[in-house]
Amino acid sequence: MTETENIFLFVPNIIGYGRIILALISFYFMPTNYVISSWCYIISGLLDALDGHAARYFNQSTRFGAILDQLTDRVGTMCLLVTLSQFYPRYTFWFQLSMAIDIACHWIYLHTTLLQGKTSHKFLDMSENPIMRLYYTNRQVLFVMCAGNEAFYAALYLLHFTEGPILVGISLIRAVAYISAPIAFVKTLISVLHGYVSCINLSIIDIKEREAQRKRN
Repeated sequence: MTETENIFLFVPNIIGYGRIILALISFYFMPTNYVISSWCYIISGLLDALDGHAARYFNQSTRFGAILDQLTDRVGTMCLLVTLSQFYPRYTFWFQLSMAIDIACHWIYLHTTLLQGKTSHKFLDMSENPIMRLYYTNRQVLFVMCAGNEAFYAALYLLHFTEGPILVGISLIRAVAYISAPIAFVKTLISVLHGYVSCINLSIIDIKEREAQRKRN
């Protein structure tokens, strides 16, 4: 009898479970204790890079791990935005809009790539949008966009509790919020572009399937 691998116990996936535990602790303390919540959130984010290295080092890359990683990222940001909606009720609509765009556009993009038989949610054909191609093929651009987006929401969260040290007449946290705000806005536009590209690709799949069905009939 051939022994099969247990992908649930792969090293990068175990790291992923640790990320989930840290995220849950962060969510629990978000409304009341920003120190514990922030450290758990930050460590969970740092482990996001570690699990990728572990997957390559141990040759343990799996679709399960990739989906687990994506869901942990998305859920973490969504729960932070829910908390921000409580802290800044006047801006609840904008936080809701950000959540809706992020979830909807990433979901349809991932689902479309699976229907196309692609092996990664980051795969882009050369015929697709050049902005998307730059976003996913340039590591520096991808890092700045993702880190800047998280920094903006994290700064808003910390501002509810503290301004931090004062630098040149402005607090450090407030400065981070101002600097990262344009990046977060561009990141949202890229998510919209995710959705647009996906809708176009999905329509192509529909057209091909309908043509194949007509030929069979």
